Amino acid sequence: MFNRNRNRCLRQLATITSISLVAGCGVLSSDSSDDDGPIVVGTTSVPSTLDPAASWDGSWELFRNIYQTLLSYPNGAVEPGPDAAECKFTDAVNRTYSCRLRDDMTFSDGDKLDAQAVKYSIDRIRKIAVAGGPAGLLGSLERVQVLSDREVVFHLNKSDATFPFVLATPAMSIVDPDDYPADALRKDGRVTGSGPYSLGSYEEGKQAQLVRNDRYKGFADRKNNAVTIRYFQDSAQMVDALRDKDIDVTFRGLAASDIVSLQGQDPDEGIQLIEGAGTEISYLVFNPKDPWAAKPAVRKAIAQIVDRPVIAHKIYKDTVEPLYSMVPKGLTGHTVGFFDDYGAPSSSKARQILLEADINERVPLTFWYTTDRYGSETAPEFRELKSQLEDSGLFTVTLKSRPWKTYEEGYRKGEYPVFGRGWFPDFPDAENFIAPFVGEDNALGTPYPAPYITNNLLPESRRETDRGAVVKQFEEAQQILVDDARLLPLWQGKQYVAASEDISGGEVALDPSTIMTMWELYRKTSW
Repeated sequence: MFNRNRNRCLRQLATITSISLVAGCGVLSSDSSDDDGPIVVGTTSVPSTLDPAASWDGSWELFRNIYQTLLSYPNGAVEPGPDAAECKFTDAVNRTYSCRLRDDMTFSDGDKLDAQAVKYSIDRIRKIAVAGGPAGLLGSLERVQVLSDREVVFHLNKSDATFPFVLATPAMSIVDPDDYPADALRKDGRVTGSGPYSLGSYEEGKQAQLVRNDRYKGFADRKNNAVTIRYFQDSAQMVDALRDKDIDVTFRGLAASDIVSLQGQDPDEGIQLIEGAGTEISYLVFNPKDPWAAKPAVRKAIAQIVDRPVIAHKIYKDTVEPLYSMVPKGLTGHTVGFFDDYGAPSSSKARQILLEADINERVPLTFWYTTDRYGSETAPEFRELKSQLEDSGLFTVTLKSRPWKTYEEGYRKGEYPVFGRGWFPDFPDAENFIAPFVGEDNALGTPYPAPYITNNLLPESRRETDRGAVVKQFEEAQQILVDDARLLPLWQGKQYVAASEDISGGEVALDPSTIMTMWELYRKTSW
């Protein structure tokens, strides 16, 4: 579907760029061993829900392993490939997308998985329409049609070459109609899916036990029989658990200081650190309901003051890079618009921006951040932002924070004047760093109409299957985001996986959306 240049670009994102391994050799095998028990993976990214209809966030990391989607990313793939079904556009304008399910599919409890279940799963996302939830991904979908037990057709209301990528996101997980209400979220804390694993047990905020689903039919070649995911409050606890061999792998939430420590470790510690290219971004959101954040001059003055290189070096020890656009480096269409327009940080230029808007007083603002979502550096990062803004003499900043579950509820209700968010891509395309944040029904719960982006630029780009041919549209969209300064990009991260020396598969376990596919992990049979 996409041209060779774009394939090369995406392949670079999916490729592990460097691997630091403990010296030694051994015989490697992917044969699983029940005697060793489940592989234990640590992360600081706690699911906010177990129901796919409610989630447009890091809950996807769990969903990818326990639910199934029509399409996914086979090992090494940079475009969606078959999982539960074979799919393709059947027209010349990318508006009719047809899928044929595998034979004799069932959910983990034995219930039949057919085309009607697929339609039910997609329709309930739109019917429930959770604020800030995944319904926003389905803006181009007009209706879902069932032709037979195995055939389902998606009719789109406009051309959308990215629709296969949407179907490959864990938000589009197929659920059992008998267990998931059509018009409400499932509340019993259980899961009925058809993914590589079943959810054996779940303790919110503590751990998820994944066990092999013997009824699974899909592309995943499982190299283990069970995985336990443990959720940590901070990176230091997680790395201590790795060093104490209480866990086997860490992913998502490694603090910069811990990464630096692992990079300089003694080989005798028996820990490998795997570094991969990443498209994670961090940014600030300004709420137009707040009287100060609503003023363009206030937002632009902040954009003029924020010193990204200092944040990257001082707080993140250069494990992240300064970011000057919402579209990260490495994706087709990336620009550096904020640098082009604002240049180096300058308090005097910021003062002039405010004076020209007749703002002569210190601007009072409250910045919000989450305590348990994006890693241990989040609090120091926001203290640094506060220091930079207050040292300019132009702002008085109050910092407030909440755990992710209540934090998310707060920003969806519009409670925060300015708040921090991170973004891991739904799929590796510039569109996914623009479209989710604009429009009335966006992922932030803060309406941002941006009509020229939503009505012109994005529709133009979606008509083009050659994504390298839509650079102009993405560059224009990014400039509008710079001009509005409603979203302020801060940094772009890398991906790090730390694992015990007897664990293999970490270097291929991240899909193009940087979600860990737990089935790729296995123990070496000898060392």
